[in-house]
Amino acid sequence: AAGGASGGSRGASPARTALAPRDTAARRKGKARRGRGKARNEGLLSKQKRSRRMKANDRERNRMHHLNSALDALRSVLPTFPDDAKLTKIETLRFAHNYIWALTQSLRLA
Repeated sequence: AAGGASGGSRGASPARTALAPRDTAARRKGKARRGRGKARNEGLLSKQKRSRRMKANDRERNRMHHLNSALDALRSVLPTFPDDAKLTKIETLRFAHNYIWALTQSLRLA
C-alpha cells in the first residue's frame, strides 16, 4: 500500500502537469467562446425580447377586448334611464351589483 501510495503520488504529479495546461486552455477557449457568443446573441436576445413583448401586448389587447365586450353585454341588460348614456366600467359594475341586490331583496319580500 505504501509503495502504491508513493508511486501514485509520483504518477499523479505528471498527470496533473499534463492536464493542467489543457484544462487552462480549455477554460480560456470556453471563456472566449462565451464572450464571443454574447456579442452574437445580443441581437437574438433583443429579437426574442421584442417578440415576447409583442405577444404579451397581443394577449393584453385581447384580454381588454374580451373585458370590454363583457361589460357591453352587461350594460345591455341593465336598466338605464337615459338609453344613450354609456356607463363607465366601474359604474357598470356598481350598478350591476346594486341591481342584483335590489332584485334579491324583492324576491325575499315576495
